[in-house]
Amino acid sequence: MKLASIDVGLKRIGVAICLDGKIVMPQNAILRKNRNQAAKDLKTFLEEWEIEKLIVGLPKDAQSSEEMERRIKHFVSLLDLDIEVAYQDEQSSSIEAKELTMGQFKHKKDGKLDSIAAKIILERWLGK
Repeated sequence: MKLASIDVGLKRIGVAICLDGKIVMPQNAILRKNRNQAAKDLKTFLEEWEIEKLIVGLPKDAQSSEEMERRIKHFVSLLDLDIEVAYQDEQSSSIEAKELTMGQFKHKKDGKLDSIAAKIILERWLGK
């Protein structure tokens, strides 16, 4: 089953894919100009890769987790997908991504960290 995961942020959406059920690969992040553009770009990506299931990172137990959960679920509804969507706790995935990549590349706001966070989210989901 071809899987993808996303780490939804207000400025960038990290994306990772797994095509064989084992190896998870971060992809280029989607930069958000607005939510409709981001939803269109993500839907196109999912269709091009023929993704069969989308794993969405949701913050749990964070101070603003309820508001972010509402925003993330609204964004997912804009995708208008015909595939299954599952949610995975993404707590600390961005921090973990930063720690994993320390010294490997400059931490710019280009979405690399967001996609590595999406990779961590998908690996957690696969490990269930």
